[in-house]
Amino acid sequence: MSEKRSSLKHYLIIAGVPATICGVIVISILIIYSYKRKSKISWEKGKSDQFDVEEFIKSNYAFTLTPKRCTYASVKRMSNSFAEKIGEGGFSIVYKGQLSNGTAVAIKVLKQAKGNGEDFINEVASIGTTLHKNIVMLLKYCYEGNNRALIYEYMPRGSLDKFIFNQGSLNTNNNINITRLEWKTLYQIAIGIARGLDYLHQDCTSSILHFDIKPHNILLDFDFCPKISDFGLAKLCKRDGSSLSLLNGRGTAGYTAPEMYSRNFGEVSYKSDVYSYGMMVLEMVGGRRNIDAGVSRTSKIYYPYWVHKHVDDDDGEYLKNICEEMVNEDDEMLARKMIIVSLWCIQAMPSNRPSMSEVVSMMEGSLQSLQMPPKPTLSLQNE
Repeated sequence: MSEKRSSLKHYLIIAGVPATICGVIVISILIIYSYKRKSKISWEKGKSDQFDVEEFIKSNYAFTLTPKRCTYASVKRMSNSFAEKIGEGGFSIVYKGQLSNGTAVAIKVLKQAKGNGEDFINEVASIGTTLHKNIVMLLKYCYEGNNRALIYEYMPRGSLDKFIFNQGSLNTNNNINITRLEWKTLYQIAIGIARGLDYLHQDCTSSILHFDIKPHNILLDFDFCPKISDFGLAKLCKRDGSSLSLLNGRGTAGYTAPEMYSRNFGEVSYKSDVYSYGMMVLEMVGGRRNIDAGVSRTSKIYYPYWVHKHVDDDDGEYLKNICEEMVNEDDEMLARKMIIVSLWCIQAMPSNRPSMSEVVSMMEGSLQSLQMPPKPTLSLQNE
């Protein structure tokens, strides 16, 4: 009996050896195959896009994204090989182009690619999900390796800054001399921008904070209808009034809210766009930049403080020093209303600023219903 058990044990040991060898071989093959497959995927990603753009869009924006993706070759065809440059910024060049149906477009080509592409797609998504008369329409986008471009509807009047700071010059977009806009037109532009921002903050699927509202980023169509553009710094967030956590300050000096640099003023939120809007409207009213380093007196370097100091004059004489070419009482009423609303918007503490829906109501309401806001505090130390 013991001999049979010994024989059986010996047999099992011998039989187990090849089974173990086979197992080791199979596991080794699987490891090698997996390694080669990962290497191939990694190489293919490095060879083309750094991540799957189509899958990213499908997973996040498939049900809301309006613009269509196009190839870089089609971008070159639209722009006639980038023949007509109509603008340039720090990170992009804008060319005039044409779709196959003859529609004029503005083609914004990024000078350099940043990151793995998610930031670019988020920019596309933030504006690509919007549909409002005061938001520029994104028609197509190109993401092809390091070649990235945005194709917008063409705005024949160009940007608002030309009509504020470059009066008397020639608009290269349509060869028309730039003259100061009538007060009614300025007023309608201010209300249109406010409505566009209110839409971004309140009516989109996710609240969109622009973070770079300034005259250069407001485009005008042929009828001077304003459209908010350039969403490169925009952030999508929950529409519950909650604050954002940002590692770096965003925006352009002279328009950026104080809380973007110091949380001592409050949290970053949609109220940061309200501040930028207010600073921009003050420039629309005065036809000059808010911060003028060339002025000797400190009270005039910070233009909003100087405006607040003089706008409450009863006979309107000081108002004429602030605002140019007021023809009648209606012009004076519109100018005074725009100033008071903008001074509320630039309050240092975000909690003291109105929302954009409140701004629209204030703009459309009567001048008599508006109260003068407190003096802008950021310049008190200079007086």
